[in-house]
Amino acid sequence: MTRVPPDWPFAEASRFTRAGPHEWHVQELGDGPLLVLIHGAGGGTQSFRHLAPILARTHRVAMFDLPGQGFTRAGAQRRFGLDPMAEDIAALMAAEGWAPVAIVAHSAGTALALRLAEMGHVDRIVGINAAISNFSGVAGVLYPLMAKVLATLPFVAEVFTANAARPGSVERLISGTGTELPSDDLGFYRRLVSDRGHVAGTLSMMAQWQLDDLLRRLPAVDAEVLFLTGARDKAVPPRVSAAMAPRMPRARHRDLPGLGHLAHEEDAERVAAEVLGFLRADG
Repeated sequence: MTRVPPDWPFAEASRFTRAGPHEWHVQELGDGPLLVLIHGAGGGTQSFRHLAPILARTHRVAMFDLPGQGFTRAGAQRRFGLDPMAEDIAALMAAEGWAPVAIVAHSAGTALALRLAEMGHVDRIVGINAAISNFSGVAGVLYPLMAKVLATLPFVAEVFTANAARPGSVERLISGTGTELPSDDLGFYRRLVSDRGHVAGTLSMMAQWQLDDLLRRLPAVDAEVLFLTGARDKAVPPRVSAAMAPRMPRARHRDLPGLGHLAHEEDAERVAAEVLGFLRADG
């Protein structure tokens, strides 16, 4: 995708800025202490369509599309791994003068938030259905390898986008994560996965993603962290956050019954209440 269509969530707040190698799509809402929101792989700022306005009642909310995804134009195709992407987000934050009181991140975005905490850019994090574990067993070898192969093959992104155009494909994809979304929300995902550039960017992120070093260092991450999980999440089971929280000095886990992987889209009010309660609590 190139420019933000007028019916995209928060289109009136959209702007583009260059920081590091990328041209970032950025949106800001509200006033007050700053919260930075980071979406997961394959999403975009539209993932916070319901959550951001609630948080913006009391906070300034800044969010952006990850490199190569949504409307952010990647300027370096080899910078989609955890460390380079965190470095490029840090460059964006510095260019914008963002000093957030907390980062609220979803899925793989939580790994980026934890890396930014290691780099000294934030000391409070809310991770929603945090994707902070590797696949186990044979899948741990095959899945990253498959992603690397797919990301380098010509026409793979076109195949994915063609499949996305088939009736019911996006509905099945989202439902497979344990989440049920209304048709309006599904429509935004349908438009994302039907865009070749977005799909190629997501595949490249999957191909370059590597968490071993971060996972090894988790006991030294001193940020205060709240892991929120949807009890029905089929993409990243709640046991991942439940297992990771005790490994960190200031992390805790809270499970939300009845919600899936996109918990913040299913019940933004409940997730916002958890986020705001965490921010009000003493560190």
